[in-house]
Amino acid sequence: MMKTEISEVQTPEAAEAVVSFRVAPPRKTKANRDSRGSRARSRINTVVLYAILVLLSIPFIYPTVWMIFSSFKPTSEIFSQPPRLWPVEWTLDGFAKIFTAQPFLQQYGNSLYIAFIVTAGSLAVSGLAGYAFARMRFPFRNTMFVILLASMMVPSEVTIIPIFTAVNAIGLTDTHWPLILLPLLGPSSVVSVFIFRQYFLSLPGELEEAARLDGLGRVGIFTRIAFPLARPAIAAVTILTFLRSFNMYFEPLIFLTTPEKFTVALGITRYQDGYGEPLWTTQLGAASLTVIPILIVFLLAQKQFIEGIAGTGVKG
Repeated sequence: MMKTEISEVQTPEAAEAVVSFRVAPPRKTKANRDSRGSRARSRINTVVLYAILVLLSIPFIYPTVWMIFSSFKPTSEIFSQPPRLWPVEWTLDGFAKIFTAQPFLQQYGNSLYIAFIVTAGSLAVSGLAGYAFARMRFPFRNTMFVILLASMMVPSEVTIIPIFTAVNAIGLTDTHWPLILLPLLGPSSVVSVFIFRQYFLSLPGELEEAARLDGLGRVGIFTRIAFPLARPAIAAVTILTFLRSFNMYFEPLIFLTTPEKFTVALGITRYQDGYGEPLWTTQLGAASLTVIPILIVFLLAQKQFIEGIAGTGVKG
């Protein structure tokens, strides 16, 4: 039997063709071109949107920026024409008088501790009231809630005289008690009750049913389930209540007479010279310092604040 060996013979031309063989790149399809065009248009729309938002924010940001820079100006530059944002001559005279003309640190501390107490109390009181209106069934529930909302339409200037008479009768004038109790029990807390109620309405009823099967009562359901889940509402109420209490001016003006008990908003207006004229640079410097805690509170909870406000329209 003859054995035949077959060998593969590779010519130089074939070898060169194999070496130079390459996979052709994919063709640019219409879908790829449309996708790139869509991404480009999306970037352009984003840039345009941010530019519009920056322009719209100028009227809101400019007064705060002007206040901060004007606190470093001499009085003559504050009222210069045409007005300038950037100081020509920098000075710290206004800040130097903040702590000598008034007990600013004590007034600042008064505003902070009142705001913290009112915020904590408002979370407890408004949270309980909002939960009751949202999840509990009792006679005239909706009627009472409408009356509660209607109380917001009554201006505080209308009720301040009878309130002052009652506070004076029990000897609480020139104390911080009216500044703590009125925001907790007055019409200013209605917004907090409304926010909590709207959020608790959005919670599924299955959570309460499961909690009852585990043996929890109303208090346990609120403290262990409903309230911990209401973080967006808690953040919204915290920011609104803290800002309202910290910036409170009208009530301290009515109830307080001792400078050491003033809140910072009232104390700023008392920076005056010997002729009763305002010390503008000192007032602007003190006002700039009061912005710090407000910005800190908002920056820490702005996401939850937006979610809490958005959640008020979920169900009603």
